[in-house]
Amino acid sequence: MSQPQLLVHDGKDTVGVVVVEGLRAGTDMLGVVTHDNSDFHLTAEEDIPIGHKVALRDIASGDTIWKYGQDIGKAVADIRKGHHVHTQNVKTKRW
Repeated sequence: MSQPQLLVHDGKDTVGVVVVEGLRAGTDMLGVVTHDNSDFHLTAEEDIPIGHKVALRDIASGDTIWKYGQDIGKAVADIRKGHHVHTQNVKTKRW
C-alpha cells in the first residue's frame, strides 16, 4: 500500500485528518481507517494543511462532526465532501 494522505480512526467518523504537507485541491487522497486498516480514496476539493480535517461526506449545517469516534462539535455551515473542515464551518457544542 502507498503512504496514506488521510487518516480516519473510526468507521462512523465524518472527517479525516490530512497527514501530509502541501495537500492541493484535486489530489486523489489515499485514506486509511485505523480501526480496521481498510482504505479508500477521496478527492481533495480544496488545499488542506497538514493536521487539518477534511469532510468524508457531505455534512449539513447543524450536523454533528465525528472524529476519532467522538462528537467534536457541530457544523455551522454546509460542508461538501472533500472540503476543509475548520473553525470557519465547525463550532464546539460547549458554548
